[in-house]
Amino acid sequence: MIVHELSRTHARRIAVRAQLLDTPRPTDLIDTVRHLTMLQHDLTAAVARNAELVVWSRLGSSCARAAVTDAVDELGLIDVQGLLRPAEDLVLYRAEMAEWPGVDDVPLWLEGQAAWVQANDGFRRDVLDELLRDGPLTQRELPDTCTVPWRSSGWNNNRNVAMMLEMLALRGEVALAGRRGRDRLWDLASRIYPDDDPVPAAEAVRIRNQRRLRSLGIARAKGQVCPNEPNGVDEVGEPAVIEGVKGQWRVDPMYLEGSFRGRTAILSPLDRLIFDRKRMVEIFEYDYQLEMYKPAAKRRWGYWAMPILDGDRLVGKIDATTDRKRGVLRVDAIHQDVPFSKTMTESVGRELEDLATWLGVDLLLPAD
Repeated sequence: MIVHELSRTHARRIAVRAQLLDTPRPTDLIDTVRHLTMLQHDLTAAVARNAELVVWSRLGSSCARAAVTDAVDELGLIDVQGLLRPAEDLVLYRAEMAEWPGVDDVPLWLEGQAAWVQANDGFRRDVLDELLRDGPLTQRELPDTCTVPWRSSGWNNNRNVAMMLEMLALRGEVALAGRRGRDRLWDLASRIYPDDDPVPAAEAVRIRNQRRLRSLGIARAKGQVCPNEPNGVDEVGEPAVIEGVKGQWRVDPMYLEGSFRGRTAILSPLDRLIFDRKRMVEIFEYDYQLEMYKPAAKRRWGYWAMPILDGDRLVGKIDATTDRKRGVLRVDAIHQDVPFSKTMTESVGRELEDLATWLGVDLLLPAD
């Protein structure tokens, strides 16, 4: 098979097109998530929650602010281990859930989790019985009847109900049914997941790899470890090399041809275009870290600094916060990695105005 030789520019444009960040914009929420395969369901809301912000970056303010929440409430999108996926995609995960913790070369830490669940089978049944009778329920409303407490080297010690729920979700026995405030609601998976036959595990993994590559455009066969959603795509697609970047890549051939029409986009720090930081550096040559966990004095760009995409280049960051009490999107700084042209400045301004409109607040820019 031919190995495609790509410039960095071509690789970037493939990645941007695959993530639906070019022109024209998509128009349908579920179709957008179906193509992206998932939305990370992080609740940090310095500007807006990540899932909402990722959708806005693609669809703009034409998509209602409550669209993601509505889709979750209507079970069009389902939370699976912190990732929102289209309901019909659950067939690609059910066989793996049924086989948990796995059948071949199971890591010792996973064997330990499975042994803990087995040792607490009565506790497991108590949780399932409570959900059957009164679900959906929050973690705090469920009984802790474990006989072998959960032990870890960190902050999960004795968090028995929380850990049992996580294990039961991995087994496909319980599922998230929404939220009550910031508390997650749990119910039996049989009440949440579509009643469709699962795709056999090996075939499901191949399909998921294909769809992941379709959503990323270009990726390593073996990417950095990423909880719940790999960055790598195994051997699907076709081999490629990128000028100036070591190693081989896999590319979805559908993106090798066709014109590129870029636009300006403001991204969530958790956006899939940049979530694989190694790929971000290799292809986009972009310097970025999420600084929300750093002391304020050590931040270069801001607590929730949002990357700025212009065409096929990442060109800066926006330090902004939604001040809901004052009803403003407060922009504290616009960091330019390269000098902005007048056109770039105007495009970034329009995106900020659209973001404020979507948030239902006024835009407050930094003083010159």
